[in-house]
Amino acid sequence: MNKINEFMFYDDNKLVGYAGICDFGGDEIEVNGMVHPEYRRRGIFTRLFSLVKDEFNKRDSKGMLLLSDNNSIGGISFIKRITDDYHHSEYDMNLDMDVIHKENFDNLVFRKVVKEDIAKIARENLKFFNDNDIDGILFDSTYVLETGNVIIGKVRLEIVDNIGGIYGLEVLPEYRGKGYGRELLIRSINKLKESKVNAINLQVETKNNNALNLYKSCGFKVNYTMDYYILKK
Repeated sequence: MNKINEFMFYDDNKLVGYAGICDFGGDEIEVNGMVHPEYRRRGIFTRLFSLVKDEFNKRDSKGMLLLSDNNSIGGISFIKRITDDYHHSEYDMNLDMDVIHKENFDNLVFRKVVKEDIAKIARENLKFFNDNDIDGILFDSTYVLETGNVIIGKVRLEIVDNIGGIYGLEVLPEYRGKGYGRELLIRSINKLKESKVNAINLQVETKNNNALNLYKSCGFKVNYTMDYYILKK
């Protein structure tokens, strides 16, 4: 274990505090956590965060995104004691699982990424893949949308505890406005439903009105809002 992503605080055998790092391969890591209500205001999360910060300083990441539900007074207050540099907010959205989603294009292929795609992605310099993405493609969870053997969209699908997640959904700029984004979303939903998941969720920036309207039109509803603040090295 060259990197530590989980930090736990125990009272005897009882887990009372947690802080976690998510690293998606970009310039920033994401950090969140929680403390049991009966153990708050004792400096537990301050201690956990000091361990997170030590780990952050060992890495090449240029910044740390601290995130909290914007209804959490304690969470936001803690973050603002460290940094007041607001970055962005995201809606967490859940799908109405009773909505039926019909696929509309017969000429599109939705499939998992294969290793042969790496050279193609690098050669065509696809705008939604950067060098970090190419190096860290997860072949079990990354899917692409093709038309005429041309990759025009991508998405990452994950299932954890029987809950499906949709991440990084994107269509190349020159193919937007033609219904391909909706088709990519619908095929992602149907793929997850094939696995009999209990729920499907995703996140979207609050200012991304086009994506937000797309998700709402496909049956997603806002669950809560997450605020992000950045701490730079």
